[in-house]
Formats: sequence, structure tokens, C-alpha cells
Amino acid sequence: MPSLRKLGFALLTGSLLVLSACVTINVYFPAAEAEQAAREFVDKVIGPNEAERKAPPPADSGKPPSLGLLSFLISDAHAQSADINLKTPAIQAIQQRMATRFQSQLAPAFEAGALGFGNDGLIVLRDASQVGLRERAALNQALAEDNRDRNALYREVAVANGHPEWEQQIRETFARQWIEGARSGWWYQDPQGNWKQK
Repeated sequence: MPSLRKLGFALLTGSLLVLSACVTINVYFPAAEAEQAAREFVDKVIGPNEAERKAPPPADSGKPPSLGLLSFLISDAHAQSADINLKTPAIQAIQQRMATRFQSQLAPAFEAGALGFGNDGLIVLRDASQVGLRERAALNQALAEDNRDRNALYREVAVANGHPEWEQQIRETFARQWIEGARSGWWYQDPQGNWKQK
């Protein structure tokens, strides 16, 4: 029969192992960082809207959030806030194609009211009658290419940041930023799918 001292040591060691195994770090979706990254991406594609040009940049304390009593168990590196990376070659190539296409083909159709931002992060042909018959085929092709790039963008951002499961949240974040970046007079869908003019 083992001595009480050995039994006590075994129980204490087992308890410490169980306690240390219970300390987990949940990987959360960094909504604020994703929103900022999406805003910067949208600004480069369509340009900053008037309100953002006039608004001062947000203050950043530079401090990661405090983890309280668990901070002694978790290193500072794990406590840092997440950073959404949009600087991969694939994402940069998508951004360049979208910016070129937007300025040359899509912006005039937004101004005419033919296109609108969908609530799903894509562009929608809202009113084809606002574009001449000759221009419709080219617009439809540009629209299809842009929506392919948008779908690829949301997937690539999630994968590039090591969390493919974030794709839907990335899409939703970008959808809000496209609408927020829309110019006065442009059309967009509200969350229920109703068309509204900014």
C-alpha cells in the first residue's frame, strides 16, 4: 500500500495537470481589426467617402486587452490583439484588378443607378434600363468578374489569416464596409434585401 505522502503527491500532481489543461485560449474573430482592414481595402478600390475624409483617425492605445489573473499563465505574445493580413500577393492582385475595374467600368454604372451593393458583399445589377443596350454586355461581364474576385477575396483573407472558418464573417464585414463606403446617390441593399439610396 503506497504511503500517504506518495498518494498526496500523486493527487497534487494530477490536479495541477488537470488545472493547466483547463486553461485554453479561444480564437475569436477580431471584428474591429477586420473592419479596419476592410475599410482600408474598400478605400483603395473606390476611394474614401466624404465622412471618412473629414473624420480624424481613431486613437489606438497600443495595449493588448488585459487577461487578469490568467496573465501569469499566458505569455504576452498570446495576449496580443489579432491583426488581419491583407498584404499577400493574391489579395494585392485581387485589389488591383478590382480598383482598375471599378474606376473604369463599375463606378459610372453606380452613378447611373444600374448597380448597387448587395447585402452579401457582392455587386448586383439593380436596374439594367439605366445602361444602354450596347454597354450591357460589357457591364455584365465586368460585374461577373468583380463578383468572382469578391468571392475569392473573402476566401483568401480567411485562409491567409489561418482561419478558413472566418470566411462568412469576413464577407459580412466587407459587405458592411462596401455599403458604408458608397457615395451619396448610390444604391445598396439593407439586411432584409430592400433597396435604399444613400
